[in-house]
Amino acid sequence: METGVNADALRAFAGVDIAASDPRYHRPLLSSARALDEELGPECDVVLLGSIASAKYVDVLTKVFGARLLFPIDFVGRGDMSRGGLMLRCARAGEELPYVPVEGAVRHGKRPPKLAPIKGIMKHLVIE
Repeated sequence: METGVNADALRAFAGVDIAASDPRYHRPLLSSARALDEELGPECDVVLLGSIASAKYVDVLTKVFGARLLFPIDFVGRGDMSRGGLMLRCARAGEELPYVPVEGAVRHGKRPPKLAPIKGIMKHLVIE
C-alpha cells in the first residue's frame, strides 16, 4: 500500500500533538501497528530504530508487539544524530547491531562517549 504525502498532508500532521494522551496521535499509530502485526504474523520480530526513552510511541507499540518489539541496545543514552551515526558506521562495516526486547529494558542511560568522526565523509556527500 502506498500513500502520497504532499504539503497539505504535512500541515495536517503538524496539527496533531505527538502525545500519548492525544487520541488523534495514538489511535492511528495503534491501528497501523495492529495492521502491521496482522500482516507480519506472530513469529516476526519488529525492530524500533528510534528512541525508546519516550513512552509516547513505545507504550503503544509494546501493547501490540510485546516482547517481539526489539531495539538496538547500543541506542540507550544516544540522541537522534548519534543513533544515526552509529547505524551508519555499522552499515559501512557490515555489522548488525545487537537487539534486545524493549519490554524490561533500561530505557534511559548514561550518554556513551562521542563517536569518532568518519574520515573523508564530506567527500561522499552529494547536495542537489
